[in-house]
Amino acid sequence: MSDKGKRGGGSRGGAANRGGRHGGSVGRDGRQAPARAADQGGRSVDGVGKEGRQAPGGAGDRGRASGGQQERGQSSGATVRAESRGRGAAGGRGASGAVGGGGARSRERGEGEHAVGGRPQGQPQHARSAGARERRQGEAPRRIAGVPVAVGDSVVIDVVGMTHEGQGVGRVEGYTLFVSGAVPGDRVQAEVQSIGKSFGRARLAALVAASPDRIAAPCEIYEACGGCQLQHWGYAAQLRWKREHVAGVLARIGKLPVAPLEEAAGEAGGPGTADAAQAGVREIAPDAGRAPVVVLPVIGMDEPWRYRNKAQVPMAAGIGGHGLIGGFFEQGSHQVVDMEACLIQQEQNEETVRAVKRIARSLGYSAYDRATGRGLLRHVVVRHAEATGQRMVVLITNGRDMPHADELCGLIRQDIPGVASICQNINTSATSQVFGEETRVLWGDEVIYDEIGGITFAISARSFFQVNPTQTERLYRTAVDYAGLTGEETVIDAYCGIGTITLFLARHARRVYGVEIIPEAIEDARRNALLNHINNAEFAVGPAEVVMPQWQAEGVAPDVIVVDPPRKGCDPALLATMLELRPARIVYVSCDPATLARDLRVLEDGGYRTVEVQPVDMFPHTVHVECVVGICRVDT
Repeated sequence: MSDKGKRGGGSRGGAANRGGRHGGSVGRDGRQAPARAADQGGRSVDGVGKEGRQAPGGAGDRGRASGGQQERGQSSGATVRAESRGRGAAGGRGASGAVGGGGARSRERGEGEHAVGGRPQGQPQHARSAGARERRQGEAPRRIAGVPVAVGDSVVIDVVGMTHEGQGVGRVEGYTLFVSGAVPGDRVQAEVQSIGKSFGRARLAALVAASPDRIAAPCEIYEACGGCQLQHWGYAAQLRWKREHVAGVLARIGKLPVAPLEEAAGEAGGPGTADAAQAGVREIAPDAGRAPVVVLPVIGMDEPWRYRNKAQVPMAAGIGGHGLIGGFFEQGSHQVVDMEACLIQQEQNEETVRAVKRIARSLGYSAYDRATGRGLLRHVVVRHAEATGQRMVVLITNGRDMPHADELCGLIRQDIPGVASICQNINTSATSQVFGEETRVLWGDEVIYDEIGGITFAISARSFFQVNPTQTERLYRTAVDYAGLTGEETVIDAYCGIGTITLFLARHARRVYGVEIIPEAIEDARRNALLNHINNAEFAVGPAEVVMPQWQAEGVAPDVIVVDPPRKGCDPALLATMLELRPARIVYVSCDPATLARDLRVLEDGGYRTVEVQPVDMFPHTVHVECVVGICRVDT
């Protein structure tokens, strides 16, 4: 689950159908929705090719990795039967009609960030369907020569894999279909919505046989909200799939030799688990003289709920343009749906958001309207510091004027226990960026304080701070372990943010240098170092690829470089700089396996070897997974 939050906000948008939202579909937890008349046709087909085509794991996935690398939903052969094939001019629906998929959405999502629940999911607008791109005009085709299915066909398929977006993968005569709402192990009846030469998309029309890992999603608004993609899949299965996803991407995009699953973890096979063919993990023979990369089992949570310490809530007018609501973006639109509860948010955040909405309504605040550019309140962002109990409220407004500011602050202090900071952020841009450049304190302190691993952090309104404190400590301790510090090393932390990893490293190194392009983050980092009486850390503002050579000219020779880039991965210039500095070890903390694999390939070609990868589940019930990677120079 944007570039990371420290890079600023992103936009989110529509989603492909996931089942349960349109007539005749089935919810992701397997419940049948009211049926819609399906097209009826003629012939049936039994069996598929053993290998089939390898299809991208999402239309428009280019851009996640450079060089046109694409996610691929690969799977082994599956039995498929065409139930009905409405192929005549009168029989099928055009893709621009009810079975057309897609809407606009953002591909960048920092730290699994979303508005309490909203997430970008489905097809990007620029990739309406492969067929539309291939035709370069008009609506997507209903039929393509050589493709065994047509738009409107109803097929029964076994789901044997999952894409990086959380869509089930099945095959018809070797042709790949992505089925929203399906999970590995399901047998589903799917209605084809769009097709291209190499893959198509379908909606889950009926659940023929449920996967043993399928469960009923506990969240009452799961079908409407886009914040989680995997609540209808058992948590153990989620963890197994995330490990496979990482291993598969490293093999496909990074061209890295990956250790077989049984060597890495001794995991048993099963639908969506350790079967490498099902998961699309292509084991590559090791290079002569080098061991394969070990991808360890994912570090999961004992209790994978109520973990988010930050909520980011879009605001909108109520029914008929009156009143004020706030919650999440409904799938497939920018329509805000009011929400009172979210099972992945800490309960303190829910309580704070409810109180702020109630107070804003009582003061007559209007919601910002993107279409007209009018209205006051754009977002409400709340934070809860688990270690100290402090809370922060940030109201993001369309202009500096804040009516009834004193009354607002008084009511918030009265109704919200533990509130220590009330801020206003001004954003008058016409973009979907959440934060503007100016933040002012309305009451209290400009920061709240939280603690991770014995280190205290001051967190301001726009600070990037990991949203899952339990898993963050595990993530950072793994990074320190991979750095292999003895107390004598010089370490550079690129993309250091507010100094979270830097200060963990400083307790084990001789000296640590942190660099970050955002000045406010460096101010926070320096404050955090003083707060923790850490005097062996130095921070600088600027692009890492510019600052690091300056440090080298001053005599700084890093033994270890740690990078924690946004979703887009490391800047190519930074990778080149690291290769020039030639540290003995590199630790890469990644929030996107595809760009991680791309960057590892560059480092491997530059004289380094990827040794071990530890995935960490920072965002349970979503498709996102973070990784810590240990990398060493070949001559060490």
